[in-house]
Amino acid sequence: MTLLPLQARRPWLQGRSCIMGILNITPDSFSDGGRFISIDAAVEQGRKLWQDGADILDLGAESTRPGAADITLQEEMDRLLPVLEVLRGEIPIPISVDTRKAAVMRAAHALGATLINDISALSDDPDALRTVTDLGLDVCLMHKRGSPATMQQNTQYENVVLSVKEYLQERLAACMAAGLARDGILLDPGIGFAKDDPGNFQLLRQIRELQSLGQPLLLGISRKGFLGRLTGLADPGQRDVASHSAMLWVENQLGRAIYRVHDVAGARQALRVWQRLSEREERSNG
Repeated sequence: MTLLPLQARRPWLQGRSCIMGILNITPDSFSDGGRFISIDAAVEQGRKLWQDGADILDLGAESTRPGAADITLQEEMDRLLPVLEVLRGEIPIPISVDTRKAAVMRAAHALGATLINDISALSDDPDALRTVTDLGLDVCLMHKRGSPATMQQNTQYENVVLSVKEYLQERLAACMAAGLARDGILLDPGIGFAKDDPGNFQLLRQIRELQSLGQPLLLGISRKGFLGRLTGLADPGQRDVASHSAMLWVENQLGRAIYRVHDVAGARQALRVWQRLSEREERSNG
């Protein structure tokens, strides 16, 4: 198992944007469900994401797409752990695990995962917050309402940006009060989770409002349904250009963030060009 020093496991502290490569070890994820359900296919894809330039790998063994049903703890473990064990022994970048279950968090930590990406912000499992605190895990706290099965019935807000900000602020405070290190906490507004299309676009337009929380922001925009409805592309696999366009909008607003993407190579190319052009502008202005 490749053990990473503290600084290496937090690439978001290096003053630049990061790319988190998505590896869905599921039969029913909205974009690539079933493609990487076998251990060999998942490991091969994990290697590819790293070679394409991912700064972090995000492994998920339970689909949390809108309408998805819960799965058992054992089912999630059986899908996730063999893949995590192989990749942790080969890939010298941080590995995140997308889970809501404290038992999965403990098992993932034992195999070398250092970041927990929890769509419930450590609130679905009553043992989750204590688990990540006791183990010294880093965490991404995401905003949502309800469960994946019900969340798209909860998309009405008086002010979606304010609601998301207040929720993330509350969860951040709870984590810090429990003893989690501030440098190891990421915040995710939950694009596509309990949001309608206008709400998603409003959050992206006003993404700077969340900077005042003082934490690195993680954005999961890649191939989301609201981009498909805007562009008329029913196939999620055809939405990478739209995804990278939205990513560059956020990059222009924030200067840096963590982007959770399916197409790591394309996202890396887009960011490299954007960042080089921004550097030239800064030099000419200087």
